[in-house]
Amino acid sequence: MTELTSTPAASTPSAHAALDAAHETVTRLRQRLRAAVLGRDEVIELVLVALIADGHVLLEDYPGSGKTTLARALGGAMEGAPLRLGDVSIAPFRRVQFTPDLLPSDITGTNVFDPERGGFDFRPGPIFAHVLLADEINRTSPKVQAAMLEAMGEKQVTVDDRSHPLDELFFVIATQNPLDLAGTYPLPTPQLDRFLFKIEMTHIARDAELELLAHYPTPSLARAEALPGVTRDAILGARRAVREQVFLAPLVKEALVDGARALRADPRVLQGASTRSLVLAMPALQARALLHGRDYVAPEDVEALAPRIFPHRLELAPGVEDAKEVVRELVAPQLERLARASLRR
Repeated sequence: MTELTSTPAASTPSAHAALDAAHETVTRLRQRLRAAVLGRDEVIELVLVALIADGHVLLEDYPGSGKTTLARALGGAMEGAPLRLGDVSIAPFRRVQFTPDLLPSDITGTNVFDPERGGFDFRPGPIFAHVLLADEINRTSPKVQAAMLEAMGEKQVTVDDRSHPLDELFFVIATQNPLDLAGTYPLPTPQLDRFLFKIEMTHIARDAELELLAHYPTPSLARAEALPGVTRDAILGARRAVREQVFLAPLVKEALVDGARALRADPRVLQGASTRSLVLAMPALQARALLHGRDYVAPEDVEALAPRIFPHRLELAPGVEDAKEVVRELVAPQLERLARASLRR
């Protein structure tokens, strides 16, 4: 068995305290989201992993599946006074319904002339939020989709050649309907590559639906609001703790790279996983380890997240339909190698 060790400083009391605080933060968030949305534990976990990993999520869902409630519950879990960046107030949550006639300025904001001052004032758009629900993002034009690229990748928007920063805590939950594709603009690969996960949501189990109806007439968000929330700083602190204190063994990084190279070389794959996906995968694996009470990334984290991180980034050869199965098959040798090694500190 190969023993992989980290630096002794990784086990200091301050490191343990930071991880304990991070675990408390994600536990509170998970409790709030589970109270608001029943029967979606796996989706909730992936959303929290993406939030702590500083990624974004694309939900492929059906109408009435709870996506808005999930996003609202996440935004509502953030306590404290609204943050201000200069003259811009950052809302905890905002929702944008994407339509074909939407303009980039409807999302980012625009400059408005002030006749009294004789100059232009910036009026921020709904993108200035901690949690942004981009509903039916594939129903808007490529021009608007491109405006989202800068915000998701660089946490800023540019209006009339002037850049305006978004907050460090900026999280996009985008949705698209997998059935009603008439009049849509499929997301291009560069846009898909900005999303850490693409999550397919199905209908919840019968028991979960019965439990949901049993809570009537109490609104689901009201149940969530009765539970403790978290602050913006606590979420950012959890991000730092995960990146600095959850051990990521060199063999895990090798497994990611070798798995991606196997995908690129396979004849069933015309376009393989990007290097960006490997960079995004590392904090995601660390965040999942935290959610499962570990201070190190284990093989099960790679096994659980690889089918979520890679498939939507692949372009498959004609006749090949199941990208997840291709990923599982090609990543399996790397998982076997990890299983034979000790990945603890």
